[in-house]
Amino acid sequence: MSGDTCLCPASGAKPKLSGFKGGGLGNKYVQLNVGGSLYYTTVRALTRHDTMLKAMFSGRMEVLTDKEGWILIDRCGKHFGTILNYLRDDTIILPQNRQEIKELMAEAKYYLIQGLVSVCQTALQEKKDSYQPVCNIPIITSLKEEERLIESSTKPVVKLLYNRSNNKYSYTRVLFIKDVIGDEICCWSFYGQGRKLAEVCCTSIVYATEKKQTKVEFPEARIYEETLNVLLYETPRVPDNSLLEATSRSRSQASPSEDEETFELRDRVRRIHVKRYSTYDDRQLGHQSTHRD
Repeated sequence: MSGDTCLCPASGAKPKLSGFKGGGLGNKYVQLNVGGSLYYTTVRALTRHDTMLKAMFSGRMEVLTDKEGWILIDRCGKHFGTILNYLRDDTIILPQNRQEIKELMAEAKYYLIQGLVSVCQTALQEKKDSYQPVCNIPIITSLKEEERLIESSTKPVVKLLYNRSNNKYSYTRVLFIKDVIGDEICCWSFYGQGRKLAEVCCTSIVYATEKKQTKVEFPEARIYEETLNVLLYETPRVPDNSLLEATSRSRSQASPSEDEETFELRDRVRRIHVKRYSTYDDRQLGHQSTHRD
């Protein structure tokens, strides 16, 4: 055989141990039992670097073998094949998982392979530096956790207290859902009795330096208004037309063509787009247009 081969450990009685003299073996192949994982490799590969393995196979340390000639090393054999590859040509393909890199580094420290230890340390540091979440909103569950988070933060902190269940008079008549799979950038949808009633898009179209850009805003007044309107549908009884007309009167004034619509107000879905323009023409900044689907 050539290279290293990992075999399953043989079952049977406890092996009888004997000494092993490794000096002057050169390219002779040896068989290793590392924590139950079996490997074939050459003495030259094991003695290329000034490590504990070199001391073991150059005659400076006592090496124990079983009756079948397997050299026994009392360590985990999970990463020993990777270590052998590094000892042969000083190159290595590190695992992707941070935990496995830490395990490999622990084995490299045991065998005193300083070059491999340095490679693992560099890889762990790079993975740590590259992990910068775009948006991270922590949720605290204790006062100690809150204090630790505020004290350790180098950025300004804004805390939102949202614990309405502690108040028996809490206003909990609306179910809030966060959607992260939709196609819109930022959009509020309002439903009543199983159907969509209104939709508020928060995207703005901005023309700057002759390029069309998308800007996200927060039209809190419109969102608040639609939230109040949707409460009309919290009871099984559908709100009458007089209530619906009262809540949509401002929008009817903004869009005269609504008088010509033949469908009932309760069957329509309002979709409000907030648009902003910044160009060199005479259009006013802050123009709003209302569309209905």
